[in-house]
Amino acid sequence: MTFTFVDSDPAEADPLQVELALLDHATHAGPVAQLWEAPLSLVIPRSYLRQPGIEAARAAFAAKGCPVWLRMSGGGLVPQGPGILNVSLAYAVPKGVATWMEPVYLHLCEVIATGLRQVGVETHWQAVEGSFCDGRYNLAWGPADHARKIAGTAQYWRRAPNAVQTPDGQRHLVLAHAILLVDADPVEINARANAFEAAIRSGRHYDPARVISVREAAGMDDANGLTQTVSAAIRDAIARSTAPGQ
Repeated sequence: MTFTFVDSDPAEADPLQVELALLDHATHAGPVAQLWEAPLSLVIPRSYLRQPGIEAARAAFAAKGCPVWLRMSGGGLVPQGPGILNVSLAYAVPKGVATWMEPVYLHLCEVIATGLRQVGVETHWQAVEGSFCDGRYNLAWGPADHARKIAGTAQYWRRAPNAVQTPDGQRHLVLAHAILLVDADPVEINARANAFEAAIRSGRHYDPARVISVREAAGMDDANGLTQTVSAAIRDAIARSTAPGQ
């Protein structure tokens, strides 16, 4: 089953709430996709709420024009803003995370890698120690020993509602999400992320040398229109793909 593309709602203040609504679309309309950009901000998982001083830090950053949103998926802190493209896919699978976690990650990595290949950037998935929100299914650029993260991925799972549930009760909905550094400045986004981690005294610190943008990986001096070009290439790759479990 192929993907239907859904536009984001510009009236919604919190873009992550728009993203979660994709699960409702997927319940009734089949696989859906959304490519979107967020304003300058940070995103944290709910596990950060256990950190002492977290609300004071969120308020201080929001006052400086950098709201700190909460997301449902796990992982770590993620910067958002200009030059960062979000790719969100939502669909149903016949069973839960234990069966479908890896196929969901690999499909997401593959459609983004296919799109990046169209602009001359070859990537592969691997962990990149020292990068923000590091994970096994990062997309990375460069040789494995010196790879730099270009995209990060995450998942959020929900049991399908009874109206579309299978007789065995195992049908689930998954939201697969990636952030892709298209033309973001690695120094700026890591400085912002590190400043928040310092404010909550988490002890975490991220190395800007461990990430790279599409513009830098492609060796482009002028990034005019690059986000639109990359978005169109990834959109095409998604449109030609089949959602796992369909």
